[in-house]
Amino acid sequence: MNTMAPTRPIVLHRHRVPLAAGPAAPAQARGQVRAAICTWDVPVDPDVAILLTSELVTNAITHEVGETIMLAISCSGNHLRVDVHDSSCALPVPEDAPVDAETGRGLMLVNSLSSEWGCYRTPTGKAVYFTLAFESAPGENGDFAPRRRHPRPARRQPVGQVRL
Repeated sequence: MNTMAPTRPIVLHRHRVPLAAGPAAPAQARGQVRAAICTWDVPVDPDVAILLTSELVTNAITHEVGETIMLAISCSGNHLRVDVHDSSCALPVPEDAPVDAETGRGLMLVNSLSSEWGCYRTPTGKAVYFTLAFESAPGENGDFAPRRRHPRPARRQPVGQVRL
């Protein structure tokens, strides 16, 4: 009998950046995710990716007990994944917030717009993540042909940013 272990998806790109757990963190995270999508030419809707990133980072800084959070962006053969690590051990719980509530609907957005989302404990706290499936399937040679619904901004490298 010949048994093969399941193969893991190949991670094509990976970027991790620490963010100060403060009011500027969501904007910095959005910029990092948008830059990764543009630099790596990932065929996902960048507006959805930055909205969901903003939700996770906002939740992290709202409930954060430490000074920094870690943003991890990765791109495999068929999806973009964003993980937000913080030092809180409390796992997120989706709420049934009324439509007129000012807070409490972030995880509902993440659930409805992502391909998958979840959380897991880490040695220093927890991480919450979402994935977005590519908008088109890879071709025979592994390349994909992006179908962009929204125009992407020009590729600029902000001052002080490291190229991805």
